[in-house]
Amino acid sequence: MPDKEDQGKKKKWYILDGNHIQLLIVLLVAILFYVGLNHFDVVTVRIDKFMGVLSPFIVGFAIAYLLNTPMCFFERKLFANSKYKRVLSILLVYVLAFAVVAILLGLIIPQVVQSVKDLASNMQFYLDGLNQLVQDLTVQFDLDSEGINTALGDFQSMMSNVSAKVAQALPQIVDVGFAIGSGVITGITAIISSIYMLAGKGRLVPQLKRLLYAILPKRRSDRLLQICSHANEVFVGFINGKIIDSAIIGVLCFILCAIFRIPYPMLVSVTVGVTNVIPFFGPIIGAIPCLFILVIVDPWAALRFFALVIGLQQFDGNILGPKILGDSTGLSAIWVLVSIVTCGGLFGFPGMILGVPTFAVLYALVREWVNNRLRAKKIDGNGHPLEDKEQTPPKEE
Repeated sequence: MPDKEDQGKKKKWYILDGNHIQLLIVLLVAILFYVGLNHFDVVTVRIDKFMGVLSPFIVGFAIAYLLNTPMCFFERKLFANSKYKRVLSILLVYVLAFAVVAILLGLIIPQVVQSVKDLASNMQFYLDGLNQLVQDLTVQFDLDSEGINTALGDFQSMMSNVSAKVAQALPQIVDVGFAIGSGVITGITAIISSIYMLAGKGRLVPQLKRLLYAILPKRRSDRLLQICSHANEVFVGFINGKIIDSAIIGVLCFILCAIFRIPYPMLVSVTVGVTNVIPFFGPIIGAIPCLFILVIVDPWAALRFFALVIGLQQFDGNILGPKILGDSTGLSAIWVLVSIVTCGGLFGFPGMILGVPTFAVLYALVREWVNNRLRAKKIDGNGHPLEDKEQTPPKEE
């Protein structure tokens, strides 16, 4: 039998139980947070460097995530009976993706670049025409010429400066941005990593599940996997739906701009289509710079474009968007607004796009927690007792 000294050693060995370990982790996190605040600039530099190293894999994950849905569709519908269905599906989805990128680079982007160059080179001519129109309207309607001329001079100065900077920077962006360099290497690494992610997801996902079940208790692992599954459904439905919705809106905008003879239809349509990816504020963000441009080029065309954007926004918000997106987020308008403003202020343009599905997942978790707490207290959302113990509190509108 072991003596008392050995038993004492064993007791000392197990002095750090689960609660002590949790307190130790919290203490370490608090110390790291304090050190991070005192050396915030150093931490920011290190994080930027670390994210720069991981950026090819982050981009690769984003590519694989976007292409996973069409790849799964090809596996189920086209190559279901093939022995090499995963390889054929990956090959087909990348061929289609490269075809879309080639179309964008070969047809759309050169026209957009040419439109920007023409706009910058003809800016002074357009400003003179706008100035003459304002002078004619001032004389015809007997307006305050001094205030109008001051505002017009400030506007002309601003647009001249913007066009000059764009004209100087555009050749460098076109020549250098798509040339050789670290960007090309990063892009190639991202594409290769995305292919490996799609090809190996059948092994990677089970490995992650095994690791999760090995680290956490089964109940918590099941709950975490359930949350990840719900988040994946929300993100896939929202992102894919928004891309399709924005592409349709961009094409419709180009057709209508051509019909209503609005200048620079390709530039305007690409701006509207890209910014339409942002929920709620997208049409406004895209319309404002286009209106500034069209007011200079052709004020009457700006009025036509304004009416066109209002019609497109109503069509997208009431007909096209609900048909494509459905209720993929489950958020009301006020929570969509809060998520866009908050995440956009913190993370910029990516935050404005991904903030809505992220907030939708958090909203669903909070709503579930609130309903469980109310059910445990046997009351509803108004504090009234539940007649049936199994009844769930009504969901928040």
